[in-house]
Amino acid sequence: MTKDEQLRYSRHVIMPEVGADGQRRLNEARVLCIGAGGLGSPAALYLAAAGIGKLGLVDFDDVDLSNLQRQILHGTKDVGRKKLDSARDRLRDANPNIEIETHECRFTSKNALEIVSGYDVVVDGSDNFPTRYLSNDVCVFAKKPNVYGSVFRFEGQTTVFAPHLGGPCYRCLFPEPPPPGSVPNCAQAGVLGVLPGIVGTIQANEAIKLILDVGESLVGRLLYFDALKMKFREFNLRRDPQCPVCGDSPTITEPIDYEQFCGVSTNVPTISVRELKQKLDAQESFQLVDVREPFEHEIANIDSAQLIPLGELPDRLNELDRDRLTIVHCHSGMRSAQAVRLLRDAGFANAFNLEGGIAKWSDEIDSDVPRY
Repeated sequence: MTKDEQLRYSRHVIMPEVGADGQRRLNEARVLCIGAGGLGSPAALYLAAAGIGKLGLVDFDDVDLSNLQRQILHGTKDVGRKKLDSARDRLRDANPNIEIETHECRFTSKNALEIVSGYDVVVDGSDNFPTRYLSNDVCVFAKKPNVYGSVFRFEGQTTVFAPHLGGPCYRCLFPEPPPPGSVPNCAQAGVLGVLPGIVGTIQANEAIKLILDVGESLVGRLLYFDALKMKFREFNLRRDPQCPVCGDSPTITEPIDYEQFCGVSTNVPTISVRELKQKLDAQESFQLVDVREPFEHEIANIDSAQLIPLGELPDRLNELDRDRLTIVHCHSGMRSAQAVRLLRDAGFANAFNLEGGIAKWSDEIDSDVPRY
């Protein structure tokens, strides 16, 4: 270590559990963070500060004002920038001695194995089920620890999935994904801003312990946190011998189509926000259906849209005309895609999904419609 590094990492070096050898391990380690958002922000910051030699980031999104309540890698000046550009600047400021490798792309079945192969530990900060199943599977295939974290409103959970270290994988805990639309994301349900910070720093802690080979990792244990009650609970996890990925006779040995597996494929007819604007301006006859929740409709809405929450749609089909053009929207296009499939199965042959939802409407058509 250089003199500057000796001073920078001195509080590590004086700890018997770390020492100079441990710090060298950290300096030589390679950690991949999937996502530079709520969980990825604190995890990446503390990993960078700890001196992780190579820190990888996977993200493809831009910084939005609504991110700043919890995504501490980014600031007000970064709104509109690529998250990876903002993250790189912040992490270099935190520690200019480390290598930062960015992957500006979606984490997909086509690139996941190649990306993960360059790292020792994966920190999964994703917020959707296809990516979680994908990151789990490729980590099992590559025998890399997967430091998992998730947050929802006031609740968070963390564990380390590592079958090669004797623990279970994500599929052992969740063999099947939940039905599409049944579990709202942060944009739909909200999240306490400080919660990703708590869970993300625990993820960073687990990654550092794995690299140093000290303490008791969360392999085989799920840590659950309730921010309202300020309580932690621990659950023991076991590997499932019948697991299709890490079981005794695995049936999945390479990445699959995770969008299809999780039932979130948006392969339904779509209409763009500009086409919707043209139809509204021309006063064409059609029905615009908003399948979000009432509280979302109060925050932002498109004039003339009829509010029918997705969960109520099957029982309220009689309120709609099967023969008219039907355009369905939600926040970003996921729930409305599910609604369009439901409508078409019910005989609405002329039902279309508004691509990008009201978020894209606000971005491209009417900036007076609030973003959330």
